[in-house]
Amino acid sequence: MTKAQIVDRIAEATGLTKLETEAVVDGFMHTVLDAVAEGDRVELRGFGTFRSVERAPRTARNPRTDQPVPVPRRMVPVFKPAQEFRRRVEEEGAERLVGATSA
Repeated sequence: MTKAQIVDRIAEATGLTKLETEAVVDGFMHTVLDAVAEGDRVELRGFGTFRSVERAPRTARNPRTDQPVPVPRRMVPVFKPAQEFRRRVEEEGAERLVGATSA
């Protein structure tokens, strides 16, 4: 699903214009991005938590030359889905799997 499809669905459900809805979606995305980049946790109950974590420095290997390559310490974004989110995906996925095997 693309951002445009999300905007379409929300606009249809709320009665807002697509332009207004896109502004809200953009504002939400920028707020989450800024907060996680600053090291804050963003918790959306029933959906999940966005945060950043530190990856330790390590030595990787170049597959072409087999030479070691140092990878520096870095921060990466992480999303941990809420229990309700995982349960819903599991249930919906199981229904799709059952439908695919019976067809």
